[in-house]
Amino acid sequence: MPELRFDGRVAVITGGGRGLGRAYALLLASRGAKVVVNDPGVSMKGEGTNEGPAEDVAREIRASGGEAVANTDSVATPQGGAAIVNTALDNYGRIDILIHNAGITRGAPIHEMTQEEFDLVLDVHLRGAFHVVRPALPHMYKDHYGRIVLTSSINGIYGNYRQCHYSAGKAGLIGLSNVIALEGAAEGVKCNVIIPAALTRMAEGKDTSAFPPMTSEMVAPTVGWLCHESCSITGEMLIALAGRVARAYIAESPGIYKPAWTIEDVAANLDTIRSTDNPFIASVVPSGHVDHLKYSFEMVRKAGGT
Repeated sequence: MPELRFDGRVAVITGGGRGLGRAYALLLASRGAKVVVNDPGVSMKGEGTNEGPAEDVAREIRASGGEAVANTDSVATPQGGAAIVNTALDNYGRIDILIHNAGITRGAPIHEMTQEEFDLVLDVHLRGAFHVVRPALPHMYKDHYGRIVLTSSINGIYGNYRQCHYSAGKAGLIGLSNVIALEGAAEGVKCNVIIPAALTRMAEGKDTSAFPPMTSEMVAPTVGWLCHESCSITGEMLIALAGRVARAYIAESPGIYKPAWTIEDVAANLDTIRSTDNPFIASVVPSGHVDHLKYSFEMVRKAGGT
């Protein structure tokens, strides 16, 4: 297979100054992309600012013969999101690729978490994605081309202790990605979710001594393919960690149809309701929502319901 390159493409990467974002920026730049490295340089709790991480990565790319500029605006506000996108437009005249990788976390059990802590994490993860996607889409639509990658987490699928804000934000990104994929399909815009894991700053303080190698560079190729013009999927979720690449998806059990239910009926049929034999799996694009309804209605029809 010939090398998949990004010559002439402009990529914006939020949280691009360290960890996973840095690996994405370096890989895309090495394949010809012009990169906006966004990172306000905050701590994992979202505190402080530091221009160093974004500037360092942009400088590293330029030293290797690539093209990159740094941006230190925050995704946490609409104004910051617009400024990040405008950095690409002002410097390179277009935006083709958007990777929302910025993230912070503050652990606390639900009953002790403050409203401020909850909002702060969602502002960066979930609202932050909207803050950069919203101003980027009109330009992608105009060019009839775009590749968007939003970063979810295993926490967004399964949850995790002391991380309700992080888990809720990461789950919300899956729904946001699905809508972007649906609305962007006719405009040449594809949107997918990466569910990565790597030993970055977020793993600091945890016992990872028994973990296999889990570098950011092991995740980057999967994200790179999702950003490439040859990417053939949209509205999907890919997992990448420790050398494993897999698809995550939502499935429904076939369930059971009854024209009327009682509480006791639910209890008596619970095993059948929950059985994962022969699951129904719908694709987001072009019509997952409708396919779900058709599947349910067909069960009613076959049972002779009205």
